[in-house]
Amino acid sequence: MSSGDVNAHTHLYSGLAPLGLPAPDPPPRNFSEILERVWWKLDRALDPATLRASARFYVAEALLAGTTGLVDHHESPRFIDGSLDVIADACEELGLPAVVCYGATERNGGREEARRGLRECRRFIEANTRPFVRGGVGLHASFTVSDETLREAGELARELKTVVHVHVAEDRADVDDARQRGFAGPLERLLELGALPPGSIVAHGVHLDVEQVRRCEAEGLWLVHNPRSNANNRVGWARSLGASARVALGTDGFASDLVAEEAALLAEARAHGEPSRAVVSRRAAGRHLFSAFFPDLSARVEPGRIAIGGREVVDSGRLAGADAEEIRAHAREAAPLLWKRMNEL
Repeated sequence: MSSGDVNAHTHLYSGLAPLGLPAPDPPPRNFSEILERVWWKLDRALDPATLRASARFYVAEALLAGTTGLVDHHESPRFIDGSLDVIADACEELGLPAVVCYGATERNGGREEARRGLRECRRFIEANTRPFVRGGVGLHASFTVSDETLREAGELARELKTVVHVHVAEDRADVDDARQRGFAGPLERLLELGALPPGSIVAHGVHLDVEQVRRCEAEGLWLVHNPRSNANNRVGWARSLGASARVALGTDGFASDLVAEEAALLAEARAHGEPSRAVVSRRAAGRHLFSAFFPDLSARVEPGRIAIGGREVVDSGRLAGADAEEIRAHAREAAPLLWKRMNEL
């Protein structure tokens, strides 16, 4: 018996991607082009129906893979208001505890877009009554927002007594942007502008150095390593994360299978000459991160059975609260509609 796995950083909005996400043509040459040609088109194409199908599909498969908690980072620029309720409803329906946020950005609509994203975080946190879903304040990444938005995000998180969840130094482009703005790097920019209250979640950190990682730990921040995504996007190996004990494991939108994610973590560590003992604690660390949001939550995982918070959510290898085949069929129907809208952007 175990207490299950926590996926400390993921994107439910990408849940339909395994169902035929079209490859960009021509192929992206770097990380920025991957964002622009794939993920930023996908998130702009989302509407309530396709987001619901994506979230339910992702959550169902996550539970069946043994995930007992997840931390989601959401963006759907053409469907901001109410989007967090769609994700939270999917989690509540199937019984998977979650921390959700909307990742404010200025990349499509400037400061007003960022304000709407932060308002969605506020609205959700203040209105949410679901016992096993919590809200945080999200930022996409510092290279897509102004100093004003960073300050406002930190102020909002402190006001609502929550944390900020943000991508940091995933790619060298984030570092270059922060330096062009006059900061030592994206971490320093976020800290100097007050955007990272203690407990905040720093996703990736691939291009942080050892001293920056140690500063994250000193500031009470959590780092989240996403090895499959990092390898897929060719952004590098996050070697410096070994300087902190506060490093959890996430999938960054890949399927919420933490066994597979840890296997990738260990394989990547070996390939880069890092001993497994330096990274093996990351899978378990997610449970410590999650306990700050749900200090009394219990989870029991046995072969074919999962109970979370006293509710049976998987029984005899099947979802207890929903029909997995219905969810999968709905996802297969929704995916082509999403790809069609992507192609029209």
